[in-house]
Amino acid sequence: MPESAALPLPPLGMRALVGPLEDGDFDNPSGLPVIAGLPDEAWDFVFDFGCGCGRLARQLIQQKPRPRRYLGVDLHAGMIRWCQRNLAPHAPELEFVHQDVRNPGFNPDGAHEALPFPVESGAVSLLIGWSVFTHLRQAAADFYLRETARVLKPDGRAHTTWFVFDKRDFPMMQSFQNALFINDCDPTNAVIFDRNWLAERCAAAGLAMAHIEPPRVRGYQWQIELRLLAGGASSREFPVDLAAPMRMPPPLLPAAAHKLGLDD
Repeated sequence: MPESAALPLPPLGMRALVGPLEDGDFDNPSGLPVIAGLPDEAWDFVFDFGCGCGRLARQLIQQKPRPRRYLGVDLHAGMIRWCQRNLAPHAPELEFVHQDVRNPGFNPDGAHEALPFPVESGAVSLLIGWSVFTHLRQAAADFYLRETARVLKPDGRAHTTWFVFDKRDFPMMQSFQNALFINDCDPTNAVIFDRNWLAERCAAAGLAMAHIEPPRVRGYQWQIELRLLAGGASSREFPVDLAAPMRMPPPLLPAAAHKLGLDD
């Protein structure tokens, strides 16, 4: 029996909150690394910033070899509870922690605007921030860039995704305004950052944009690998976005989405 057969899948309603719906989006039957091309030491300590309902964690359980240590955090309490009950028992090296950060859709009564990562400094070999910085306000994104630099090992790396634009095309914006929003009720629905601001804030945090991969859909998520400047990494320039246009709207949240997984 393949290992995935013994692993519970998150309910469809929970998957809808994070995007991917198909069972295959949560599976890794080949056992290959979830992120290709990384050295073996990258899998020493994986920190999953915004782990949701465990899409990557479930794939990492099937990876050969598994990470020596994994910590997933998320501000949605119900998804963390689901991961604690359904994934952690299958892999003792996995830990899931709720961070009580305020978010209009996922944690409207949260106590904090941002929280430090519950990780010791210089400990993380691989930080994954997939579809997280795309939902952070400007101040929070700046804060978590600094936290990323704090927790990375000297040779660690962070795989992150971003929406970016060129502020020079928006002359009406103030110098302190570097993010665009698509939702006037919930700005975190999707946040698009000025690419020059991003490069400046990475450098200020001590991070290099060591690798930048353009989106597969024009204007969608750019994949950016961050590494420590102190480790000798240097930043790259943004390449041209030549992807074909397509619609990729974020999921519409149902009423009381923040209560999903907490009613048992």
